[in-house]
Amino acid sequence: MKKGFVYIQSGGPTAVINSSLYGAIMEAKKHTDKIEGIYGSLNGIEGLLNDRLIDLEKEDAETIELFKQTPGAILGTTRYKLPQNLHDEQYNRIITTLNKHNIGYVFVNGGNDSMDTCHKLHRLCEELKLDIKVIGIPKTVDNDLAITDHSLGYGSAAKYVINTVKEICIDASCYKKGKVFVIEIMGRNAGWLTASVDLLPSYARPDLIFLPENVFDLEKFLQDIKTIYEKQGHAIAAISEGIIFERDTSSARVDAFNHIQLGGAADALTKIIEKRLDLPTRSIELSLAQRAYCILLSKVDQDEAIACGAFGVKAAVSGESGKMVVITRINDEPYATKLELADISQIANEEKMIPSSMMSGQTKMDVSFERYLRPLIQGEVNVKYEDGIIASARLKKVLI
Repeated sequence: MKKGFVYIQSGGPTAVINSSLYGAIMEAKKHTDKIEGIYGSLNGIEGLLNDRLIDLEKEDAETIELFKQTPGAILGTTRYKLPQNLHDEQYNRIITTLNKHNIGYVFVNGGNDSMDTCHKLHRLCEELKLDIKVIGIPKTVDNDLAITDHSLGYGSAAKYVINTVKEICIDASCYKKGKVFVIEIMGRNAGWLTASVDLLPSYARPDLIFLPENVFDLEKFLQDIKTIYEKQGHAIAAISEGIIFERDTSSARVDAFNHIQLGGAADALTKIIEKRLDLPTRSIELSLAQRAYCILLSKVDQDEAIACGAFGVKAAVSGESGKMVVITRINDEPYATKLELADISQIANEEKMIPSSMMSGQTKMDVSFERYLRPLIQGEVNVKYEDGIIASARLKKVLI
């Protein structure tokens, strides 16, 4: 019996999240013997809760092609947390939507918290003995998903961070007496993105790198900044947004998964530097641009995103459920990987930190980290422009 396909995008978007959707759609079209209806859930799991699904087969082929260079979650995203109790009324609403549209395949594209949603949906379908296959597609610029070698979106975000920080470092060195720059990079508990700047050559590299995996010593930080500034007339520190030091976060918002809204660490540190060292400063928060900049897409990242979307569909129509697509690395040079499946229960709500073996002291990475990251930032994508502006996909959003 043919059944419908519904795709969910969840959590923080990336530059390649829509490439995974592209891969899934292209693969689904090859399985017309099993799939009837290719749908998108608007704003993540909320689309299933509120019966807001759109027909992706109503979209033009040109629009679907543009998914590959469109950042953000084109279906809309959410950080909605489903209750632990599978008998909660919310699950009745989800099942009603799934049954109404004869859905047999559910794909959840997201990170740690999204895989929690994926796991709950799988458990729900199992408990009710519903013939619905649930598959997770990995995504997060933080690169902190368990089991998979790396997460989709990380390579492109790292490529953006590396190249942007390089330009900042070159600019900062122009003056005989310049400023202290503190560059804030995404990373709550895992510093994979901040660590990426270690690949830069010495002439265009931050002087100091601070990751949330290590204890941040404010006094040593200030002393190092003072020493570096006196020696070369400027100083540059790259920090993860999640490093811990005493600052006021009382007014910060908390999301449904009890994560405090980060940001402002660089600004707080520059204020301390101004007060304690009386040095000129500038804080730079890379913010959303690091996950939403298609010009610096990694071709490897884009290709893997498309492949993972397609692999997820193949797995589902083959009868797999309760699994997430994972990337297993076979070799660094030449770079080689294979796609596999891992039990979603081993991934949901877990976090993968940078192992100590990839670090060389507090502010330098080991060569093993370079071997790990360098293949992920390779290859350029030819981006389509319209009148000098990058072309992006816009959906008709035809509700079913």
